[in-house]
Amino acid sequence: MIDDRHAEVRTYFVRGRNALVARADLASIYIDYHLHVADYGLGVTPDAADFAKQALAAMTLHCAARPRNERVAWTVNFQNPLLNVFVAGDSPLGTVVARTFTENVKPGTQNLFYADVIKGDAAPRRSVVDFPDGSFFAAAERYYAHSEQRPGRFFHFGGDEFVLVAAQPDCDVPWLEALDEAAIRALDQTEQLSLLEQRQYRFECGCTHERMMRVLLGPFRQDAEALFEGDEVLRMSCPRCGARHAITRESLEAYDRAQTA
Repeated sequence: MIDDRHAEVRTYFVRGRNALVARADLASIYIDYHLHVADYGLGVTPDAADFAKQALAAMTLHCAARPRNERVAWTVNFQNPLLNVFVAGDSPLGTVVARTFTENVKPGTQNLFYADVIKGDAAPRRSVVDFPDGSFFAAAERYYAHSEQRPGRFFHFGGDEFVLVAAQPDCDVPWLEALDEAAIRALDQTEQLSLLEQRQYRFECGCTHERMMRVLLGPFRQDAEALFEGDEVLRMSCPRCGARHAITRESLEAYDRAQTA
């Protein structure tokens, strides 16, 4: 049974076309994203929020279409408009998170899509592709074509519902590339779909107070005075989601003692 914080993603195999379809209604993820932005006063512009929501849709569907032991992070630099979008998905935990950056974004000559993938306990692998101006979905489709080396198409089905169609071995590629929104809405009537599995994802970063202290522990041990600069409280923002954490020197000292006990 799914609680209100989870979005259910269903994947299907399209018989005769050798393609995978992932579908999800992301209303719960979007609600938690907007609440997160409001709670921390992140000041996300409407345009940046639209990019973040597309990123969350693309990542959620992508993760559901991939092995269950994968963790994925995409950092995407757009030159027009000038912004960076970070989005990550953790299939073992069933979580996705996204953040946009509109300040201090360095202008460049091309849009770049950085993808980092960790499968199980294997070392991370990175790929980088460039892409023309457009939506986040267009950028993700370019990533599929060049890094995944197979076609992948993203569609807005309506409301907060989105669809990914990704090629499998021996896929009917001309059929996949010809798909449009009308064809996606009629997919149940025109194609034979076999349910593969159902997964659940929620918006969550996982940047707990303890994790932040774990990050600070090394610098604290090296030079506590330089880290706190005379203050008793260190305020920091999570680079993944923007959540703000206040770490007191006293709590970090106690954490240090607990780690060495």
